[in-house]
Amino acid sequence: MFEHFTQGRMQVSGTEIAYRLAGQGEPLLLLHGHPQTQAIWHKVAPFLTSQFTVVLADLRGYGDSGKPEPDDEHLRYSKREMAQDQRELMAALGFNRFSVIAHDRGARVAHRLALDHPQAVKRLVLLDIAPTLSMYQQTNEAFARAYWHWFFLIRPAPLPETLITADPDQYLRSVMGSRSAGMQPFTDEAYADYLRCLQQNGTARGICEDYRASAGIDLQHDQEDLNASRKLRCPLLVLWGEKGTVGQCFAPLEEWRKVAEDAQGEALPCGHYIAEEQPELLLEKVLPFLR
Repeated sequence: MFEHFTQGRMQVSGTEIAYRLAGQGEPLLLLHGHPQTQAIWHKVAPFLTSQFTVVLADLRGYGDSGKPEPDDEHLRYSKREMAQDQRELMAALGFNRFSVIAHDRGARVAHRLALDHPQAVKRLVLLDIAPTLSMYQQTNEAFARAYWHWFFLIRPAPLPETLITADPDQYLRSVMGSRSAGMQPFTDEAYADYLRCLQQNGTARGICEDYRASAGIDLQHDQEDLNASRKLRCPLLVLWGEKGTVGQCFAPLEEWRKVAEDAQGEALPCGHYIAEEQPELLLEKVLPFLR
């Protein structure tokens, strides 16, 4: 999927981060979501390398990155810690200022990255999310039924971890295949990577800890920013699938304009997995913004 990319692992302060690197030009970091890996970018990353130095990274707890032991307050999987991983990775690669495209959980990490390190993030593209705090505050029945995993994964250990590891393939198909496009967007090669990584020791635990943090310490951090009137300062582009739950249950652009100084965006004719459902259209939208 990434034949022209070099692979590496970088030790950061909290864990090891697995990454791929290729291209030339200004640095661009791409972050994946749940329950996936950096493989989500295989349809778009090769086209970005002619204009950008592209870094694909696995979040801590996911893919081939490290999976730290959890703590009682879920601090090790807070978006603050996960964002710090990516900041340190990019700095170690020689990039102190860079743009970011991020999907789903990776977009929540990117949101925190741009808030905590405003000097580092030049431009930010967030795919198919609304702010975490606003989504929890506005949860309704339709959202809870569609995003059942938000509430399943935060149950105390070891229940969700045990059920996921009992049949990782069934878990992946239940989450990914239940969206508007079913399993059609996922190539065999990409899906094999998602399954391989979910079968690794510690991945199910890392996923659950990511969600537990978002239902606790991350909300606290987001509320503190809101109370202090801290907003995203970099230009922000938000894109969401018109057939997806986020677009149907929330007003994404309206919510992002509450927490960002400069936000623009629109719905795209697809579901949740934009980079795999509409890669050409995604490139058409993000390239003018990043330039």
